[in-house]
This record gives sequence, C-alpha cells and structure tokens, in this order.
Amino acid sequence: MQFWGILQQMLRTYPNTTLDKLEFEKIKEQIAGHCKSSLGKKQVEVMYISTEYLEIKKWLKQTHEFKSLTQTGTYFPLDYLVDIDKELQLLGIVNAVLSEDQLVDVKKTCLAVRSVFNFFKHDEVLYPNLLSIIADSYYEKKIVELIDAVIDEDKLVRDRASKELAQIRGDLSKKRTELNKVFNRVIQKYQQAKIIADVEQSVRNGRRVIAIQAESKRQLGGIIHDESDSGKTAYIEPAETIQLNNDIFDLERAEGREVYRVLRQLSADISVYRELLVAYQHILSQFDFIQAKAAFAVRIGASYPVLKETPEIKLRNAYHPILWMRNKQSGKETIPLTIHLNQEKRILVISGPNAGGKTICLKTVALLQVMLQSGMLIPADERSELGVFSQLYLDIGDAQSIEYELSTYSSHLQTMKHFIEFADSKTLFFVDELGSGTDPALGGAFAEVILERLAEVKSFGVVTTHYLNLKIMANKVKGIMNGAMSFDEEKLLPLYQLVVGKPGSSYTFSIAKRSGLPESMINRAKTLVDIDHLRYDYLLSMVEILEKKVKDEAEVIQQKEKEIQSEKEEVADLKGKLLKLNDQMHALQIAKKNTSPFVKEAERQLQKLLRDWQTKKESEKEVVAEQTQVWIEKIEKANPQPAKTKTKEVTPQLPQYEYIEGELLPGKRVYIRKMDKVGILDSVKGNKAIVMLDLLRLTVAKEELRLVK
Repeated sequence: MQFWGILQQMLRTYPNTTLDKLEFEKIKEQIAGHCKSSLGKKQVEVMYISTEYLEIKKWLKQTHEFKSLTQTGTYFPLDYLVDIDKELQLLGIVNAVLSEDQLVDVKKTCLAVRSVFNFFKHDEVLYPNLLSIIADSYYEKKIVELIDAVIDEDKLVRDRASKELAQIRGDLSKKRTELNKVFNRVIQKYQQAKIIADVEQSVRNGRRVIAIQAESKRQLGGIIHDESDSGKTAYIEPAETIQLNNDIFDLERAEGREVYRVLRQLSADISVYRELLVAYQHILSQFDFIQAKAAFAVRIGASYPVLKETPEIKLRNAYHPILWMRNKQSGKETIPLTIHLNQEKRILVISGPNAGGKTICLKTVALLQVMLQSGMLIPADERSELGVFSQLYLDIGDAQSIEYELSTYSSHLQTMKHFIEFADSKTLFFVDELGSGTDPALGGAFAEVILERLAEVKSFGVVTTHYLNLKIMANKVKGIMNGAMSFDEEKLLPLYQLVVGKPGSSYTFSIAKRSGLPESMINRAKTLVDIDHLRYDYLLSMVEILEKKVKDEAEVIQQKEKEIQSEKEEVADLKGKLLKLNDQMHALQIAKKNTSPFVKEAERQLQKLLRDWQTKKESEKEVVAEQTQVWIEKIEKANPQPAKTKTKEVTPQLPQYEYIEGELLPGKRVYIRKMDKVGILDSVKGNKAIVMLDLLRLTVAKEELRLVK
C-alpha cells in the first residue's frame, strides 16, 4: 500500500505524545521480542493503527488463527529466516554481482517460502486468513535450481559451473601437485645442507617460501621475500619454484575472473525474479510478525473480541497488559475492568479517591482500543465488543513525565481547544482530572462546559474528576453517566473496581483522619467547606458503604441458595432411589407365589413412607436416607448369598425340565441353582448373566446357570 493511502487509514492521535503516555511503545517492544528474525522486527517498526474495519478484522483473524495454531501444537515452518534486503537492492542494479554467501541467503528464503506453501497444502481450510497472505504469490523452483547448479553446499562455486572454470581448476591442480614435488625436493636439499630454520616453510606475499638461516641466504638462488624480527631467519622462494609459482598465480587470477563472470551471470539470471523475491521477503516478514503477536497474546491471555464497524466500547474483565505483567512478576492481583460506552451512554465520568485506580482505568480502555486497531488480540473476555474509531485524543498528566512538569492550565486549555474543535462522533477521548490546574470553582465551570460540548458532538470518552459539579451534571446531561472506583472506608483502602451508574466520594476527611491529622484540624476544615458539598460527599460515601453491605449480603444469600439447591438435588436423588426400591419390592412380590410375611411388611412400610413424604418437611433427606439404607440391609439379609464350597456338583433333578449341554446364549431357558427356579437368559457379560424371572430381572453368576430344554 502506498504511503499516502496508509496515512489516510491511520488513527489520528492528539497530542503527538499520546502513544508514549499509553505505553504503546512497550507493547511494540514485547511484540518485537517474540519475533524470530529481523524481518518481523521491521514489521513491528512500521506497524500502524488502522481505521479500516475490514483491514482490522483481517489482522485480528490472522493473529487469532496463528494463536489457535500455536495452542494446538501445530508446527509452522518459520525456523530459517534471513534478511535479503541488500541482495534485493543489488538485484535491481544492472551488472551487480551477488557473492556466494548472498546467493545462498536468497536460496534459503526460497526454501523457507516453499515450506510455507507446503504447509497450506494440508491446512488451507483451517486457516483461511493466514492463507490469504500467499494467495497472490506462487513458489518458483527455478530460482533454487539456478543457484544449486552454481553454488555447492560449502558456499563455493562448483567446478562444473562453466567449461572454462573446470579447465582452469584442472590446470591449477596439476601445477600445485608439481609445485609440491619440487618444493619438497628443495627442502630435502636444504636440510642436508643444514641451513633450514626451525619453521621450515611458510607463505609470504602469496608465495610458498622456505625458512633458512639468515647467514646462508646469499649462498642460495631465489627471491628473498621477508626476514624475521630477530634477523636470524630469512624466507626465500627457491629458484626452482619461481616459474611454477608464477604459473599458479596466473591460473588463480584466471580462476577469480571466471568465478566473477559466473556469479555475474547467475545474478543476472536471478534478477529476473526480483519482484517475486521481494514478495517472498514480505510473506516471511508478515508471518514472523503475526506469530509474534500471537505469542504475546498467549502470554497475556488475550482474546479475539467481537469487532463492530460503528463506534462502541463494551469491555468485559479487561486489564492493562503492562500492569498485569508487572503485577504477575511481583505476585500481585490485577483487578479486571468492565465498562460499556454506547450511543446512549457515550461519556463516563469516573470519580473516587486518589490512588483508587481512576487513571489506570482510563489508560486501560485507551490502550486496548489502540491495540485492537493495530491488529492485536486484547486481554479481555472474548464476549467484549469494540467498534472502530478514527480519532483518539488524550490529556493525561503524569507526575513522572517531563510533559507534566512543564504543563500549565493554559496548555491544558489549548489541548481542550483542539478537542472541541475537531472531535466528532468517531472520536474517542480521555481526560485525567478534567479542569484541574486552576481555581477549583472556575476550573469546574470550564470543565462542565467542555464536557457538554463533547457530548453535543456525540464523541465517546472517559473522564476522571473530583469536581462535584461534574458528578451532578453526569446525571442530567444526555449521553453522560457517572462511575466510581470502589473504596473500603472501614480499612480506608481502594478496591480498584469500577462501578458504573453512580458517582464516588473522594473520602478526603476519612483519609486525612487515617493519616493522623488532629481531629480539631479536620473539624475546622469541615466548617470551611460548603455545607451542601460536604453533605453530598457524605451521602456518596454512605451509599457506597450500604452498597457494599448489600453486595456482601447478596453473596451470602446466593451461597445459601446454592446450598439449598444442592440439598434439593440430594433429596430428589434419594427419593428416586426409594421409588426404584419400591418397584423392585413390588416386582419381587409378583414373582414369588408364596410371598413371605417379611416382604409384605417391607412393602407396607415403604408405601407408608411414600404417603408420609410431604409431612417430613423438617428432615426429608435424613429420613429417606435412613429408611432406604435400613430396607436395603433387610432385603440383603432376606436373600443371603450362599457360601461357595468345593463340594462336587450334582446335576439338579427337575420333574418338568431336562438338563442339556450347550452354550449359554440369550433366549435360552436356564435353571438358577440357588433359587431353584427356571427363567429366560437375557444377556451375558463376562462372568455375570441377566435372567428374566417372570417380571423380575436378576443378575446372577454365570456358574449358577444350567441349560434346560
């Protein structure tokens, strides 16, 4: 995309320190830290905050797909990434020559892209948005083939790269072999003459030389190339090897010229594919950038929210990622934030005590919106809903920044002037301590006017304040609502929880009392405050205390309701067991022709228990559990299991049935030894069998059954 096109789609921020104050650069540093190469890091440097819905949606889906890919343990080929920007620049210059190392890097880029293409051959349906990155490209194997034909595995030009090079290297090999033989003969001769130094031989000026004693250098023919620092050793090129060295030198220069020619030809052949290689570089950098965003999302537990075209903010259980990482490192809890700004309620005025989390709340909303429109998943519930804004304005005073120390009320008004002149319905603004820095009465009045204007143009925003008039106007002006940071007045500690719908007290006098100021000074200060203002602040604090008590009681009630529901479920379960037991007793009564007095008594007792069910309100569960267990034990005693003995089995003598041999199969008639009854075999599972005896289903040991006609 062209620069001006990108510029038109970028989020407009004011002032130019906005992103720094939101610590967005730290987020980018985190993303860069997860990149596997300089390719991805370059993408982080040029990333921008978009205002185009479809573009943002595509970015988010790509990051979400890569996150899913990572969490499922699916391998994605991004192991060998190299930056070939210099190589691409050279390929754009006529007659430019790439070195062997540079050509190998080009080859690695092609192979990396080939791996990516191969990945999507198998998973193109699962990751459609990631697939779109390579949709307009293709893999050209010819590039790798060209390079492989010239460069070997050791990054050297192959002998077969050209006929001339093969001939030159063949001649070189012969000359070097001949030189070795001659050189070795000379060394042996000098050794016999006992003029060889300890080093024997070396290389000087690219020529092989012999190290001899300096006093003997005039006795020998040859060229003196060097002497040692002590002057005791001279390095001589023997006369016998001078011509051979000259021949080798000429061949080596010829080899260098031919290698250069081959590389120039190869570079020219590769330059035809320069635009494709540029696309390859971009593809790999995009995937590295996306995987880095996905890795960061996994680290901070970020999700893919619902993206909307129209401006709206509906954050559920959101938190500031930088604050979350700091708190996690120090073992602290991060309180999540829930906030909803829509067309009906566009501006939130947050009040409450100092150090209660108002500024963090403001920064969290602003930073997550910037992250979203940069294509990052955000640390919030996936049910969160966020729209797209075209402008983001910020006015936050930071006691740790130079900007804060140099700021004045006039500069604050200059910022507000820009807000009210350029803000519109697609603007998201954030102001910390609106109207501060001057006389409270006058500052509060100007703050109210500014807020009214921003509400008129239907801008969205979050404002923090201590001004009473802003708390009051939030209940009167359409589109503005109150919010408060919760505070525990008993412990005088902030709870860092945002409550939307009511203003909050500043707890000025309570905090002063806890700080140890004399009671007389606190009472004196109260007399100096407007009585209505004091009464309003007192009522706000009382409302917050009562709300906390109601909330605590509601939690207790909710817990009790859960316990009651659990009791009901247990009683229902016992009742079901009892009814089932009653059915079994009834079936047993029908099955037995001669019903024993015990069974009749059991049935009467169970029927009575069922009739009296509704009268047992005080302890249903205990009564049912107790009676159920009693009758289960009685039934087990009435039907004792005979002890197993090792006595010899006797085939039963049946007057109306005849014992037969065969396999126990469903539907066969079987004799039950311990009951002296005949039934129909229903099924067999392992060593157990189910037999239908009249209306009764019995489970008996398989060894107790005999087949009968």
